[in-house]
Amino acid sequence: MSEGFGAGGQQQDDLLLQQSQQSQSQGSGEYQWSSYAMMDSSRVSTCLISMLLIVYGSFRSLNMEQEQREKEKKRQSESTNNLLTGEPIPPEQNKFATLDTMHALCLPLGASVSLLIMFFFFDSMQMLFAVCTAIIATVALAFLLLPMCQYIIRPCSDGNRISFGVCGRFTAAELFSFSLAVSIVCIWVLTGHWLLMDAMGMGLCVAFIAFVRLPSLKVSTLLLTGLLIYDVFWVFFSSYIFNTNVMVKVATRPADNPVGIVARKLNLGGIVREPPKLNLPGKLVFPSLHNSGHFSMLGLGDIVMPGLLLCFVLRYDAYKKSQCTQTAETGVPPPRGVGSRLTYFHCSLLGYFLGLLTATVSSEVFKAAQPALLYLVPFTLLPLLTMAYLKSCDTIARSDRN
Repeated sequence: MSEGFGAGGQQQDDLLLQQSQQSQSQGSGEYQWSSYAMMDSSRVSTCLISMLLIVYGSFRSLNMEQEQREKEKKRQSESTNNLLTGEPIPPEQNKFATLDTMHALCLPLGASVSLLIMFFFFDSMQMLFAVCTAIIATVALAFLLLPMCQYIIRPCSDGNRISFGVCGRFTAAELFSFSLAVSIVCIWVLTGHWLLMDAMGMGLCVAFIAFVRLPSLKVSTLLLTGLLIYDVFWVFFSSYIFNTNVMVKVATRPADNPVGIVARKLNLGGIVREPPKLNLPGKLVFPSLHNSGHFSMLGLGDIVMPGLLLCFVLRYDAYKKSQCTQTAETGVPPPRGVGSRLTYFHCSLLGYFLGLLTATVSSEVFKAAQPALLYLVPFTLLPLLTMAYLKSCDTIARSDRN
Protein backbone atom coordinates (compact mmCIF):
# COMPACT_ATOMS: atom_id res chain seq x y z
CA MET A 1 0.00 0.00 0.00
CA SER A 2 2.67 2.51 0.92
CA GLU A 3 5.00 1.89 -2.03
CA GLY A 4 3.30 -0.41 -4.44
CA PHE A 5 0.31 1.75 -5.30
CA GLY A 6 2.00 5.06 -5.60
CA ALA A 7 0.50 8.40 -4.89
CA GLY A 8 -2.81 7.86 -6.58
CA GLY A 9 -3.90 4.38 -5.66
CA GLN A 10 -3.34 3.88 -1.98
CA GLN A 11 -6.30 5.81 -0.64
CA GLN A 12 -8.80 3.85 -2.66
CA ASP A 13 -7.86 0.53 -1.09
CA ASP A 14 -9.76 -1.65 1.33
CA LEU A 15 -13.18 -0.64 0.08
CA LEU A 16 -15.88 -2.76 -1.42
CA LEU A 17 -18.30 -0.31 -2.97
CA GLN A 18 -21.34 -1.16 -5.02
CA GLN A 19 -23.14 1.71 -6.71
CA SER A 20 -26.30 1.73 -8.75
CA GLN A 21 -27.86 4.53 -10.73
CA GLN A 22 -31.15 2.71 -11.12
CA SER A 23 -34.05 2.91 -8.70
CA GLN A 24 -35.18 -0.30 -7.05
CA SER A 25 -38.73 -1.43 -6.53
CA GLN A 26 -40.21 -2.08 -3.11
CA GLY A 27 -41.70 -5.19 -1.47
CA SER A 28 -41.32 -8.50 -3.26
CA GLY A 29 -39.85 -6.77 -6.31
CA GLU A 30 -36.98 -5.44 -4.20
CA TYR A 31 -36.32 -8.91 -2.76
CA GLN A 32 -36.24 -10.42 -6.23
CA TRP A 33 -33.88 -7.68 -7.40
CA SER A 34 -31.57 -8.30 -4.46
CA SER A 35 -31.49 -12.03 -5.12
CA TYR A 36 -30.75 -11.42 -8.78
CA ALA A 37 -28.09 -8.81 -7.93
CA MET A 38 -26.13 -11.37 -5.92
CA MET A 39 -25.45 -13.27 -9.14
CA ASP A 40 -24.92 -10.16 -11.24
CA SER A 41 -22.06 -10.35 -13.71
CA SER A 42 -20.23 -7.47 -12.05
CA ARG A 43 -20.17 -9.24 -8.69
CA VAL A 44 -19.16 -12.57 -10.18
CA SER A 45 -16.36 -10.88 -12.10
CA THR A 46 -15.17 -9.13 -8.93
CA CYS A 47 -14.94 -12.42 -7.05
CA LEU A 48 -13.31 -14.46 -9.82
CA ILE A 49 -10.75 -11.86 -10.90
CA SER A 50 -9.64 -11.07 -7.35
CA MET A 51 -9.08 -14.76 -6.56
CA LEU A 52 -7.26 -15.35 -9.84
CA LEU A 53 -4.95 -12.41 -9.15
CA ILE A 54 -4.10 -13.76 -5.70
CA VAL A 55 -3.43 -17.27 -7.00
CA TYR A 56 -1.38 -16.06 -9.96
CA GLY A 57 0.61 -13.55 -7.91
CA SER A 58 1.35 -16.14 -5.21
CA PHE A 59 2.59 -18.77 -7.65
CA ARG A 60 4.55 -16.14 -9.57
CA SER A 61 6.27 -15.19 -6.32
CA LEU A 62 7.00 -18.84 -5.52
CA ASN A 63 8.54 -19.41 -8.94
CA MET A 64 10.69 -16.29 -8.60
CA GLU A 65 11.94 -17.50 -5.23
CA GLN A 66 12.82 -20.92 -6.65
CA GLU A 67 14.64 -19.31 -9.58
CA GLN A 68 16.59 -17.08 -7.22
CA ARG A 69 17.54 -20.09 -5.09
CA GLU A 70 18.82 -21.93 -8.16
CA LYS A 71 20.83 -18.88 -9.23
CA GLU A 72 22.30 -18.66 -5.75
CA LYS A 73 23.40 -22.30 -5.88
CA LYS A 74 24.92 -21.74 -9.31
CA ARG A 75 26.72 -18.63 -8.07
CA GLN A 76 28.14 -20.52 -5.10
CA SER A 77 29.44 -23.27 -7.36
CA GLU A 78 31.02 -20.68 -9.65
CA SER A 79 32.63 -18.93 -6.69
CA THR A 80 34.11 -22.27 -5.61
CA ASN A 81 35.50 -22.84 -9.10
CA ASN A 82 36.95 -19.32 -9.21
CA LEU A 83 38.87 -19.57 -5.95
CA LEU A 84 41.98 -20.55 -7.86
CA THR A 85 41.66 -17.82 -10.48
CA GLY A 86 40.72 -15.11 -7.99
CA GLU A 87 38.00 -13.67 -10.21
CA PRO A 88 35.34 -11.83 -8.14
CA ILE A 89 31.74 -13.02 -8.25
CA PRO A 90 29.18 -10.18 -7.97
CA PRO A 91 26.63 -10.78 -5.19
CA GLU A 92 23.09 -11.67 -6.17
CA GLN A 93 20.67 -8.83 -5.47
CA ASN A 94 17.59 -9.64 -3.43
CA LYS A 95 14.47 -8.82 -5.46
CA PHE A 96 12.03 -9.06 -2.58
CA ALA A 97 11.00 -6.54 0.08
CA THR A 98 10.23 -8.12 3.45
CA LEU A 99 7.89 -6.42 5.91
CA ASP A 100 8.86 -6.66 9.57
CA THR A 101 6.89 -5.91 12.72
CA MET A 102 7.59 -2.17 12.57
CA HIS A 103 6.37 -2.01 8.97
CA ALA A 104 3.20 -3.86 9.93
CA LEU A 105 2.49 -1.39 12.74
CA CYS A 106 3.31 1.76 10.75
CA LEU A 107 1.58 0.83 7.49
CA PRO A 108 -1.99 1.64 8.66
CA LEU A 109 -0.76 4.98 10.05
CA GLY A 110 0.97 5.82 6.78
CA ALA A 111 -2.14 4.84 4.86
CA SER A 112 -4.25 7.16 7.04
CA VAL A 113 -1.88 10.09 6.46
CA SER A 114 -1.93 9.48 2.71
CA LEU A 115 -5.72 9.26 2.75
CA LEU A 116 -5.98 12.63 4.49
CA ILE A 117 -3.54 14.19 2.01
CA MET A 118 -5.68 12.92 -0.85
CA PHE A 119 -8.82 14.19 0.87
CA PHE A 120 -7.60 17.74 1.60
CA PHE A 121 -5.13 18.41 -1.23
CA PHE A 122 -6.44 16.34 -4.11
CA ASP A 123 -7.36 19.31 -6.30
CA SER A 124 -3.92 20.93 -6.04
CA MET A 125 -1.92 17.68 -6.30
CA GLN A 126 -4.00 15.62 -8.72
CA MET A 127 -1.51 16.18 -11.56
CA LEU A 128 1.26 14.69 -9.42
CA PHE A 129 -0.98 11.81 -8.32
CA ALA A 130 -1.96 10.95 -11.89
CA VAL A 131 1.61 11.06 -13.26
CA CYS A 132 3.12 9.01 -10.41
CA THR A 133 0.33 6.44 -10.65
CA ALA A 134 0.80 6.14 -14.42
CA ILE A 135 4.56 5.56 -14.06
CA ILE A 136 4.23 2.93 -11.34
CA ALA A 137 1.35 1.22 -13.12
CA THR A 138 3.42 1.05 -16.31
CA VAL A 139 6.22 -0.87 -14.55
CA ALA A 140 3.74 -3.17 -12.80
CA LEU A 141 1.81 -3.84 -16.01
CA ALA A 142 5.07 -4.69 -17.82
CA PHE A 143 5.78 -7.24 -15.08
CA LEU A 144 2.30 -8.72 -15.53
CA LEU A 145 2.69 -9.01 -19.30
CA LEU A 146 6.25 -10.38 -19.21
CA PRO A 147 5.41 -14.14 -19.25
CA MET A 148 3.10 -13.69 -22.24
CA CYS A 149 5.75 -11.67 -24.08
CA GLN A 150 8.40 -14.28 -23.28
CA TYR A 151 6.17 -16.95 -24.81
CA ILE A 152 5.62 -14.85 -27.96
CA ILE A 153 9.26 -13.77 -28.38
CA ARG A 154 10.83 -17.15 -27.58
CA PRO A 155 10.80 -18.58 -31.16
CA CYS A 156 12.58 -15.54 -32.62
CA SER A 157 14.91 -14.54 -29.79
CA ASP A 158 18.02 -16.10 -28.27
CA GLY A 159 17.37 -14.56 -24.85
CA ASN A 160 20.47 -12.35 -24.86
CA ARG A 161 20.26 -9.02 -23.06
CA ILE A 162 20.59 -5.73 -24.91
CA SER A 163 22.59 -3.00 -23.21
CA PHE A 164 21.07 0.49 -22.78
CA GLY A 165 23.98 2.10 -20.96
CA VAL A 166 23.15 3.40 -17.51
CA CYS A 167 19.56 2.15 -17.87
CA GLY A 168 20.68 -1.48 -17.69
CA ARG A 169 20.47 -4.60 -19.83
CA PHE A 170 17.13 -6.01 -20.96
CA THR A 171 15.90 -8.97 -22.98
CA ALA A 172 13.71 -8.60 -26.05
CA ALA A 173 10.73 -9.93 -24.09
CA GLU A 174 11.21 -7.30 -21.36
CA LEU A 175 11.38 -4.53 -23.95
CA PHE A 176 8.27 -5.89 -25.67
CA SER A 177 6.30 -6.07 -22.42
CA PHE A 178 7.39 -2.56 -21.45
CA SER A 179 6.34 -1.22 -24.85
CA LEU A 180 2.91 -2.83 -24.48
CA ALA A 181 2.54 -1.41 -20.98
CA VAL A 182 3.43 2.10 -22.15
CA SER A 183 0.93 1.80 -25.01
CA ILE A 184 -1.85 0.66 -22.67
CA VAL A 185 -1.19 3.47 -20.19
CA CYS A 186 -1.11 6.08 -22.97
CA ILE A 187 -4.43 4.86 -24.37
CA TRP A 188 -5.88 4.93 -20.85
CA VAL A 189 -4.77 8.55 -20.41
CA LEU A 190 -6.44 9.50 -23.69
CA THR A 191 -9.66 7.51 -23.22
CA GLY A 192 -10.02 6.83 -19.48
CA HIS A 193 -11.54 3.43 -20.29
CA TRP A 194 -12.35 1.29 -17.26
CA LEU A 195 -10.94 -1.89 -18.83
CA LEU A 196 -7.48 -0.35 -19.22
CA MET A 197 -7.66 0.97 -15.67
CA ASP A 198 -8.47 -2.57 -14.51
CA ALA A 199 -5.47 -3.93 -16.44
CA MET A 200 -3.21 -1.44 -14.67
CA GLY A 201 -4.75 -2.34 -11.32
CA MET A 202 -4.18 -6.05 -11.99
CA GLY A 203 -0.54 -5.35 -12.71
CA LEU A 204 -0.20 -3.48 -9.42
CA CYS A 205 -1.79 -6.36 -7.50
CA VAL A 206 0.39 -9.07 -9.05
CA ALA A 207 3.60 -7.05 -8.70
CA PHE A 208 2.93 -6.22 -5.06
CA ILE A 209 2.09 -9.82 -4.14
CA ALA A 210 5.12 -11.13 -6.03
CA PHE A 211 7.74 -8.74 -4.64
CA VAL A 212 6.58 -8.02 -1.06
CA ARG A 213 7.05 -10.72 1.57
CA LEU A 214 5.57 -11.42 4.97
CA PRO A 215 8.15 -13.30 7.08
CA SER A 216 5.87 -14.89 9.67
CA LEU A 217 2.29 -15.44 10.74
CA LYS A 218 2.81 -12.96 13.58
CA VAL A 219 3.65 -10.11 11.20
CA SER A 220 0.79 -11.16 8.92
CA THR A 221 -1.68 -11.02 11.80
CA LEU A 222 -0.43 -7.62 12.98
CA LEU A 223 -0.59 -6.17 9.47
CA LEU A 224 -4.07 -7.43 8.62
CA THR A 225 -5.48 -6.49 12.04
CA GLY A 226 -4.11 -2.95 11.76
CA LEU A 227 -5.48 -2.56 8.25
CA LEU A 228 -8.86 -3.89 9.39
CA ILE A 229 -9.02 -1.15 12.05
CA TYR A 230 -7.91 1.43 9.47
CA ASP A 231 -10.54 0.23 7.01
CA VAL A 232 -13.43 0.19 9.49
CA PHE A 233 -12.56 3.61 10.92
CA TRP A 234 -12.34 5.48 7.62
CA VAL A 235 -15.47 3.86 6.17
CA PHE A 236 -17.78 3.88 9.20
CA PHE A 237 -16.54 6.62 11.55
CA SER A 238 -14.82 9.26 9.42
CA SER A 239 -18.15 10.94 8.63
CA TYR A 240 -18.57 11.85 12.33
CA ILE A 241 -15.31 13.86 12.22
CA PHE A 242 -15.17 15.20 8.65
CA ASN A 243 -18.94 15.32 7.93
CA THR A 244 -18.43 13.00 4.97
CA ASN A 245 -17.23 9.48 4.30
CA VAL A 246 -13.56 10.13 3.59
CA MET A 247 -12.86 6.72 2.07
CA VAL A 248 -15.80 6.86 -0.33
CA LYS A 249 -15.07 10.49 -1.21
CA VAL A 250 -11.48 9.76 -2.18
CA ALA A 251 -12.27 6.45 -3.88
CA THR A 252 -14.87 7.95 -6.21
CA ARG A 253 -13.18 11.27 -6.99
CA PRO A 254 -11.87 11.47 -10.58
CA ALA A 255 -8.69 13.32 -11.47
CA ASP A 256 -8.27 15.88 -14.22
CA ASN A 257 -6.54 14.43 -17.26
CA PRO A 258 -2.86 15.53 -17.48
CA VAL A 259 -3.29 15.99 -21.23
CA GLY A 260 -6.13 18.43 -20.65
CA ILE A 261 -4.15 20.33 -18.00
CA VAL A 262 -1.15 20.73 -20.31
CA ALA A 263 -3.41 21.74 -23.22
CA ARG A 264 -5.05 24.48 -21.15
CA LYS A 265 -1.69 25.82 -19.98
CA LEU A 266 -0.44 25.96 -23.58
CA ASN A 267 -3.74 27.50 -24.81
CA LEU A 268 -4.45 24.53 -27.05
CA GLY A 269 -8.06 24.13 -25.97
CA GLY A 270 -9.38 24.83 -29.46
CA ILE A 271 -7.00 22.36 -31.10
CA VAL A 272 -6.96 19.44 -28.65
CA ARG A 273 -10.26 17.83 -27.76
CA GLU A 274 -11.01 17.90 -24.05
CA PRO A 275 -9.90 14.48 -22.70
CA PRO A 276 -12.01 12.64 -20.11
CA LYS A 277 -11.31 12.72 -16.41
CA LEU A 278 -9.38 9.75 -15.05
CA ASN A 279 -10.33 7.30 -12.32
CA LEU A 280 -6.96 6.38 -10.84
CA PRO A 281 -6.19 2.63 -10.78
CA GLY A 282 -6.55 2.06 -7.05
CA LYS A 283 -9.51 -0.21 -7.56
CA LEU A 284 -10.99 -2.75 -9.96
CA VAL A 285 -14.27 -1.74 -11.58
CA PHE A 286 -16.64 -4.24 -13.18
CA PRO A 287 -19.80 -2.93 -14.86
CA SER A 288 -22.86 -5.12 -15.12
CA LEU A 289 -23.74 -6.64 -18.47
CA HIS A 290 -27.46 -6.63 -17.68
CA ASN A 291 -28.09 -3.46 -15.64
CA SER A 292 -26.92 -0.27 -17.30
CA GLY A 293 -25.22 2.06 -14.82
CA HIS A 294 -24.66 -0.70 -12.27
CA PHE A 295 -21.12 -1.70 -11.34
CA SER A 296 -19.04 -3.19 -8.54
CA MET A 297 -15.74 -1.86 -7.18
CA LEU A 298 -13.08 -3.62 -5.15
CA GLY A 299 -10.08 -1.75 -3.75
CA LEU A 300 -6.66 -3.09 -4.60
CA GLY A 301 -5.85 -3.35 -0.90
CA ASP A 302 -8.65 -5.89 -0.51
CA ILE A 303 -6.76 -8.09 -2.97
CA VAL A 304 -3.14 -7.33 -2.13
CA MET A 305 -3.18 -7.53 1.67
CA PRO A 306 -4.93 -10.91 1.96
CA GLY A 307 -2.87 -11.94 -1.07
CA LEU A 308 0.35 -11.35 0.87
CA LEU A 309 -0.88 -13.75 3.53
CA LEU A 310 -1.83 -16.39 0.97
CA CYS A 311 1.55 -15.98 -0.72
CA PHE A 312 3.24 -16.57 2.64
CA VAL A 313 1.29 -19.76 3.35
CA LEU A 314 1.91 -21.00 -0.20
CA ARG A 315 5.66 -20.68 0.37
CA TYR A 316 5.26 -22.47 3.70
CA ASP A 317 3.29 -25.29 2.03
CA ALA A 318 6.07 -25.63 -0.56
CA TYR A 319 8.66 -25.78 2.23
CA LYS A 320 6.73 -28.48 4.12
CA LYS A 321 6.26 -30.44 0.91
CA SER A 322 9.99 -30.40 0.22
CA GLN A 323 10.62 -31.57 3.78
CA CYS A 324 8.17 -34.45 3.38
CA THR A 325 9.85 -35.41 0.11
CA GLN A 326 13.26 -35.50 1.77
CA THR A 327 12.03 -37.61 4.69
CA ALA A 328 10.21 -39.97 2.31
CA GLU A 329 13.51 -40.58 0.50
CA THR A 330 15.03 -41.73 3.79
CA GLY A 331 12.18 -44.21 4.34
CA VAL A 332 10.17 -42.18 6.86
CA PRO A 333 6.47 -42.15 5.92
CA PRO A 334 4.84 -38.72 5.55
CA PRO A 335 2.59 -37.63 8.44
CA ARG A 336 -1.08 -38.47 8.13
CA GLY A 337 -3.61 -36.85 10.37
CA VAL A 338 -5.95 -33.90 10.64
CA GLY A 339 -5.92 -31.97 7.35
CA SER A 340 -2.96 -33.87 5.92
CA ARG A 341 -4.33 -33.41 2.39
CA LEU A 342 -5.68 -29.89 2.92
CA THR A 343 -2.95 -27.27 2.59
CA TYR A 344 -2.86 -23.94 4.35
CA PHE A 345 -3.12 -22.20 0.99
CA HIS A 346 -6.35 -24.02 0.08
CA CYS A 347 -7.79 -23.24 3.51
CA SER A 348 -6.94 -19.54 3.27
CA LEU A 349 -8.17 -19.25 -0.31
CA LEU A 350 -11.50 -20.78 0.66
CA GLY A 351 -11.71 -18.36 3.58
CA TYR A 352 -11.00 -15.43 1.26
CA PHE A 353 -13.81 -16.53 -1.04
CA LEU A 354 -16.25 -16.80 1.88
CA GLY A 355 -15.16 -13.41 3.21
CA LEU A 356 -15.62 -11.78 -0.18
CA LEU A 357 -19.04 -13.42 -0.48
CA THR A 358 -20.02 -12.10 2.95
CA ALA A 359 -18.85 -8.59 2.05
CA THR A 360 -20.90 -8.73 -1.13
CA VAL A 361 -24.01 -9.80 0.78
CA SER A 362 -23.47 -7.01 3.31
CA SER A 363 -23.12 -4.35 0.64
CA GLU A 364 -26.36 -5.58 -0.92
CA VAL A 365 -28.25 -5.74 2.38
CA PHE A 366 -27.16 -2.36 3.75
CA LYS A 367 -27.04 -0.57 0.36
CA ALA A 368 -23.85 1.21 1.40
CA ALA A 369 -20.09 1.05 1.05
CA GLN A 370 -18.58 -1.77 3.09
CA PRO A 371 -15.00 -2.16 4.39
CA ALA A 372 -14.19 -5.47 2.76
CA LEU A 373 -11.29 -6.20 5.13
CA LEU A 374 -13.82 -6.34 7.96
CA TYR A 375 -14.96 -9.62 6.43
CA LEU A 376 -11.85 -10.77 4.57
CA VAL A 377 -9.43 -10.65 7.51
CA PRO A 378 -11.43 -12.88 9.92
CA PHE A 379 -12.45 -15.31 7.18
CA THR A 380 -8.84 -15.60 5.99
CA LEU A 381 -6.97 -15.62 9.30
CA LEU A 382 -9.27 -17.64 11.56
CA PRO A 383 -9.44 -20.80 9.40
CA LEU A 384 -5.67 -20.62 8.98
CA LEU A 385 -5.04 -20.31 12.73
CA THR A 386 -7.57 -23.06 13.47
CA MET A 387 -5.96 -25.41 10.98
CA ALA A 388 -2.50 -24.68 12.38
CA TYR A 389 -3.74 -25.38 15.91
CA LEU A 390 -5.36 -28.68 14.91
CA LYS A 391 -2.25 -29.80 13.04
CA SER A 392 -0.02 -28.93 15.98
CA CYS A 393 -2.28 -30.87 18.35
CA ASP A 394 -2.23 -33.83 15.99
CA THR A 395 1.59 -33.68 15.79
CA ILE A 396 1.87 -33.60 19.60
CA ALA A 397 -0.52 -36.55 19.91
CA ARG A 398 1.47 -38.63 17.40
CA SER A 399 4.75 -37.83 19.14
CA ASP A 400 3.25 -38.89 22.50
CA ARG A 401 2.10 -42.20 21.00
CA ASN A 402 5.59 -42.84 19.66
